[in-house]
Amino acid sequence: MMQILTLLGALGMFLYGMNLMSSGLQKAAGSKMRNLLTAMTSNPFKGVLTGLGITSVIQSSSATTVMTVGFVNAGLLTLSQAVGVIMGANIGTTVTAWLVSWLGFKADISIFAVPIMAIGFILSLSKQDKRRHISELLVGFSLLFLGLSFMKDSVPELNASTLAFIEGWTGYGFGSVLIFMVFGTVLTLVLQSSSATMALTLVAMNMGYIPFDMAAAMVLGENIGTTITANIAAAVGNANARRSALAHTLFNVFGVCWALVLFTPFLTLIGEIITWMGLPNPTEITPEMLIGAEAESVLSMAALYGISMLHTLFNTFNTAILIWFVPVIVKIVTTVIKDRKSDSEDTVKLKFIDAGHLSTAELAIGQARNEVVHFAEISRNGLGYMRQLVNAKSDKEFDAMSQKMVKYEEISDRIEYEIAQFLNALPEESISEDTRTEAKRMYKIIGELESLGDSGEAVSRILTRRNSHQQKFSAEQVANIEKMIDRVDHAYEVMIENLKAESFEPMGLRLATDCEIEINELRNTLREEEIYRIDRGEGDYRNSVYYLDTVSEIERMGDFIINISQALEK
Repeated sequence: MMQILTLLGALGMFLYGMNLMSSGLQKAAGSKMRNLLTAMTSNPFKGVLTGLGITSVIQSSSATTVMTVGFVNAGLLTLSQAVGVIMGANIGTTVTAWLVSWLGFKADISIFAVPIMAIGFILSLSKQDKRRHISELLVGFSLLFLGLSFMKDSVPELNASTLAFIEGWTGYGFGSVLIFMVFGTVLTLVLQSSSATMALTLVAMNMGYIPFDMAAAMVLGENIGTTITANIAAAVGNANARRSALAHTLFNVFGVCWALVLFTPFLTLIGEIITWMGLPNPTEITPEMLIGAEAESVLSMAALYGISMLHTLFNTFNTAILIWFVPVIVKIVTTVIKDRKSDSEDTVKLKFIDAGHLSTAELAIGQARNEVVHFAEISRNGLGYMRQLVNAKSDKEFDAMSQKMVKYEEISDRIEYEIAQFLNALPEESISEDTRTEAKRMYKIIGELESLGDSGEAVSRILTRRNSHQQKFSAEQVANIEKMIDRVDHAYEVMIENLKAESFEPMGLRLATDCEIEINELRNTLREEEIYRIDRGEGDYRNSVYYLDTVSEIERMGDFIINISQALEK
């Protein structure tokens, strides 16, 4: 019982170490990784290389695929780009198997893991964020291989009857292949990590519990099981997020199908490659030959390298075949998963952070940034309703536009709250200092955007009071208010461009400042003109009050807009 509990604890240590190592790398890379993923995906081939590179570094295809699904959900990647990245992630995840085969069995890496952990602890005391992130990487690396070492040592010794039972499951020919493939799928579903299942498979084969061909079948199953993580992440996302997760499933299921059809020739090819490397043919090694053998023995190396090679070639061949059919895959998943009504309409709700992929907190800030831009665009739409409100020709039209303004104020409140909730959910310890600064900047920006919604409703209230006193603006007054709205609309345009910019440019702030100056000068001119009219006794004083209040409230919108551009300045 203690051996089993130790095995489970070792597995937990392995998984925690992998997550910690991945998190440390994500935080250390920060915006560089985000920029890499969004910039180097202009075609499927670059997408494959990007997915391969990122997954090789962070050692988790699940993290890369969930990240990719999140970026599709956030509009940072197209569906076609995502398919290429996911293909590359499948190849990149094979690096874990090679690391385990090279280091985890050939030598006792746990001897070096503890000193590495000590270095990680020293770095964790540093005041520099980057060193603390590197410390997470080192501690995670150490825990990963310590967990693997404990797994090897804590696997219970199987008696003859148990070995005979396992051997019985291997005696059904191709049926045994299917049985072990399903077992690998289920185990990966439970552990939510194909890398952990791969490590367990390598341990079981190295101990002589399962033959090489059954271990190969488990690897095929693991490639199906690993797709569940992305599907779970995409379940609450938009249509394209769900499509990218389905594309991942189709990609892996197709690969497993051809690998099963060509199972024997495929294993023969693996055997030939390992033989060419100067090692025994792993397909000819029986479990009995491995029992009692040292981990660094030639037979053990051949079996371990054989499984690692199979994992690599399976994903490489699959990518080489399907990369030419990315448009076809996109068409299939688009046909299977239709747009929800809310996905196809210009709805006023959160658009990019529905799924909230906080498992990759450092990368989630890109989703929040896109949502802020979306918030700004929604706010600008409200300005259009204000224009219609000012020009309303009938009470019915006025009431409809007034209700729209109230609705947009409520929408602004809700979106501000939901974005703030998303930012609050980002764990402080899991993001870099730059990302924390960017999150604080976003709090300021969404507050100003919410204030813009308040100003829109305030204009609606002013005009409603005007109507209740049977007042009506003159054609000249309406034209002047239109000029103010035009100035504010231009300021909106400049502000949104500043929000969309990858990096803040001083020119953007100068343009925003010029817009603010123009709005203030026009407000001052209109005020002076109206006061002059009042002094001359022209028009109704109460009408002039409503007119000047409207102009002043629209000018306040310019203040909120310039505050947003200023908040972007580092």
